[in-house]
This record gives sequence, C-alpha cells and structure tokens, in this order.
Amino acid sequence: MTTKVYSGAEIVAKALKDQGVDVVFGIVGIPVVEVAEAIISEGIKFIGFRNEQSLSYAAGAYGFLSGRPGVCLVVSGPGVVHALAGLVNAQVNCWPLLLIGGSSDTYQQGMGAFQELDQVTLCRSYTKISTRPPSISQIPNVIDKAIKTSIYGRPGPVYIDLPADFIQGSINYESMNLPGRAADPPKSLADPQSVEEAVRLLLGAKKPLVIIGKGAAYSCAEREINEFIEKTRIPFLPTPMGKGVVSDSHPLCVSAARSKAIGDADVVILLGARLNWILHFGAPPKFNENVKFIQVDILPEEHNNNRRIHVALLGHLPLVVSQLLFYLPSSFSYPSTSDYAQSLRQKIEENIASTNEKFKDDTIPMSYHRAFWEIKKKLPQKDIVFVSEGANTMDIARSIFDIHEPRHRLDAGRFAIETAVRANLPMIIIIINNNGIYHGLDTESYNATSLNALPSTALLPDVRYDLIADATGGKGYFVRTPLELDNAMKEALKDNEKVIVINVMIQPGGRKKLEFAWMETTKSKL
Repeated sequence: MTTKVYSGAEIVAKALKDQGVDVVFGIVGIPVVEVAEAIISEGIKFIGFRNEQSLSYAAGAYGFLSGRPGVCLVVSGPGVVHALAGLVNAQVNCWPLLLIGGSSDTYQQGMGAFQELDQVTLCRSYTKISTRPPSISQIPNVIDKAIKTSIYGRPGPVYIDLPADFIQGSINYESMNLPGRAADPPKSLADPQSVEEAVRLLLGAKKPLVIIGKGAAYSCAEREINEFIEKTRIPFLPTPMGKGVVSDSHPLCVSAARSKAIGDADVVILLGARLNWILHFGAPPKFNENVKFIQVDILPEEHNNNRRIHVALLGHLPLVVSQLLFYLPSSFSYPSTSDYAQSLRQKIEENIASTNEKFKDDTIPMSYHRAFWEIKKKLPQKDIVFVSEGANTMDIARSIFDIHEPRHRLDAGRFAIETAVRANLPMIIIIINNNGIYHGLDTESYNATSLNALPSTALLPDVRYDLIADATGGKGYFVRTPLELDNAMKEALKDNEKVIVINVMIQPGGRKKLEFAWMETTKSKL
C-alpha cells in the first residue's frame, strides 16, 4: 500500500478546500509560492494582486458579501505589514477574513532571518485570533479553528502564521485528523422578557424610528425586517451599508430627512447598527437628549456603548426580529397621520426638491450633484454592487444613489485596475475628479501657485486616470460635460467583458474652507 505524503503547502491547500474556500486573494513570494501553486492545483481560484493593501480590502469585502471569510495569502515581513490595512478594516467593519502569512523557518527565530518579524504578535491587536500551528499535522485544525472564530459571534479577521519549514516539510496524509468544513455559526434568541419590554416601549412611542445597520445586511435579515416594517409602519433609516435591506424607494424610508428623523425620535430601535461616528455616537444635539434606545446586537459588549441602551436584545438578528413580530399585537400599526410622520414627509419633499434643483446645474465643469444625476439616470435598479470611496464623493453619493437589494453597497472600498482586468471582473470605475481631495485647483491656479504654497488638498490637475484602463486592456473615458458622461455611461453598461474607467471632471472647489458633518458632533462634546 502506497503512503500518501504531502507537503505542508499541499496540506494548507487541502484544508482550505475542505472548508469550502473557492477563491484566495494573494501575492506570491518567499516562502508562500508553493502554497499558491498547491491552492491552484486544488481547483481554488487564485487572484494575484500587486499590492497587499488592495488584496486585503478585497478579501474583507468578499467576507461581507459571502458570509464566509475572505482568504488572503501574503509573504512574510512587509507582505503582512502591508496587509494590515485590510485586516484593520475588517476588524472595525466586523467582517470575516483569514490572513495567512508566510514566515521564516522556526529554527531561525531571533537570528535575523530574511524578512523575519513577530507577525503573530503584530496581528494580535487587530484580530479575533492570531496564531501559528504547532506542527504541520495541526495545520487543518488551526485553519478550522480560525475560520470558526472568524464567523462565530461578531465576525472579524483572524491570522495564521506559516513558517517556511512547515510549508516545505511533509507528512503522511492518512495519519492526520481532518476536521472537515466548519459548521455555520450557532444562532440564539433574545431573552423573552427583554423582547416584551422592547415591545412595550415601541407601543408607547410617539415618534419611533428604526435604524437598519450593516449587521442587518450581513445577517441576511431582509425578510424579517421587511415584514417588521410592513407590519409596524414605523419609519426607517438605513446606515450607508444597511441600505438595500429594505429598498431605499420604500415609502417609509426617511433617508432624505435623516437629521430630522433622528433628532425628533423618542424611541429608536437599532437593528444591527452601532452608535459609532456614523450615528453621531447617539449623542445630542443630533439625537434627542431623552431618546430611548432598543438595540439588537450579537455582541454583549456593544450594548450600552456610548449611550444608555434601555432594552438590550442579544441574539441572531433575524430570529430576534421574528420574536418582536410574534410579541407585537396584530392590530399595531404606527399611524401615518401622526405629527412625526407628517413632518418627516414634509421634510423629505423639501429636501428632494432642493436636491433636484442641484441636479439641473448646467455649469461646466460639472458639480458633484450634476455628475451624480447623470450617472444615476443610467444605472440599473438591480444587479449592481455599488462601491463608494473618497471624501466628498462618498459623502454626497450616500444621499443620492438608491440601493434596492441587501449587501449591494460597500463604502470606502478599493480595487486594483490591472487585477480587475486580469480577473475579468465586469466593473465600472467612475472617478469623480476635482483635482484634489475635498477641493482642488484648476490648471491655471495650480500653475500660478508655488509648490510650497499649494493647499494640502490639491493634486495635479486633469490627471488622465482613464488611460490606465486603456493601458491594461480595459476601456477608459474622459468626460467633461453631462452629455459626454451620459454617452460614456451608455457605452459602459453595454460592455460586460471589460473593466471600464470613466474619468469625470467636476468643479475643483478652489480654496474653500473645509467643513465636515462629523465635526459638528465633535464640537458638541467640547
């Protein structure tokens, strides 16, 4: 009988295959080349990147969209350091991610080995678990534990360190205890007494508001939350990545009256939403000083964070919302004739009218609103994933582009163009180019200003980012007018085989004073 002997690299690949991993994002080099080749041999798709920051962001987004950890493979030392950006991003966003980093041989520890770094300690602060297998035989068990840790409870990133001698070593495969695919996370209900208390609070509310967060999207709670909104008729507000759990076009969506909705509400139920900077920490003056919060979350420590939570509902969000539906009286429906509902409707109409006027701006270069309007008119309502990144572009886009499906919006995402072309991703990248960050300068003003006197926000004017797409096999468009943007969008949406870059020139903004919405909350704390 022939004994099956496999290398550590092959064991890693087989363990990932057993866990159902179907794609790995990575950059090869010493000592992980053999791991990447073994992964490909197992039939797992390997997407090679040029920068670890980009691949770790992509893996985090994959984890959010799929519910299973996005897997990264990087080299030792600088490779792990550069991947920390996506690791931290996954931590703060509560996304499942598995980072696998190569490291120097175990016997060379402390000897100044090539790219030697204590990566387990480095990653520990940004992960749920950071570990190294004690032996080659334990690699499958460590991978199993890491994946379970990543998706159980509140999701998050994990790190596994792979020494070079483990990767290149070998072991009898039959002698190993293989754990198989990690089971899906266990699900729990909230305490029934707490659910009853939450229902009593909702029934007594004069100005109730539902806030739908990213956790609702991740937990696939769209069916239960839609039923809850339809039954209760309570106005709702999605956070940026909670958009689409209930369609933005729903008549009870109050995104267009966000400030008034949160400022007037007397009872707020948080569904997978945290009282962090996105929601002004739940603090006055943005929120009513006497507002009462009901919070549904899977992590006990999140309750009573920043503001007192009057009713904490700990459990799996879809199940907890089902409990609320069960305990609510069948006759309950928040009246659309209430002063609160009517005032929100009036504010929505006023704000939409104001925004529609901005869409009509014919100034060249275009304004943000006019450029976004031309894009919005052409985008399909469904079957697109909307990724928004960067200062004013992201901030303004949140209030303009409607999302109708859950897990179809990502904020602050990054992709590498050449990688996208090589991976045949049907992607349209629209660059809102104002020659700077927040504000830039036009060419004349830029050339008339010495380098030392340039604003910190200014970048080189009229950079042709669209040519990068042409150079890598995609297709680029450079547009300055609404008509040119309209035509570029038409052509881009026809092409499902190329990565498209549309470089949209808008008003630079000049030397305006920078103002940020989050500064208002900060000032109120001083």
